[in-house]
Amino acid sequence: MSTNPFASPASSTGIQWDKLLDRLLLIEPTAFETGIVTSLGEKDAVRADVTVVDADGGPEVHTDTLIFPRVLISQTRVLIGQKVLGRLAQGVAKPGQNAPWRIEDATEDDIATGVAYLKTREAAKPANPFASAKAEAPF
Repeated sequence: MSTNPFASPASSTGIQWDKLLDRLLLIEPTAFETGIVTSLGEKDAVRADVTVVDADGGPEVHTDTLIFPRVLISQTRVLIGQKVLGRLAQGVAKPGQNAPWRIEDATEDDIATGVAYLKTREAAKPANPFASAKAEAPF
């Protein structure tokens, strides 16, 4: 039986924030995108990898996803290239608006959980077969 070296296509669905309320999230912003055409008009977003660290059944990774909620954008936009850890919460709604999504500061226990997750993620990375051997000239 042969081994399949290919990944399955990623899901095209976005993050359903309401299902992640109070979950521990690791957000790794990679870029700020402007003028993204949506069904509600042009929007700005932060592109990021988002991991639900304490998801039921183990960490749940949303790779290369767009973050549209405005408060979440403001909390992550300035941290591109860094790791943001915190719990997803909702603020207080203004009249006629939805309550904003936000990230609350991580507790000491959350930080310990986040660090443990990062260590398991690092350990799971495949080794680079070219990194250990010094290249020798073929002639």
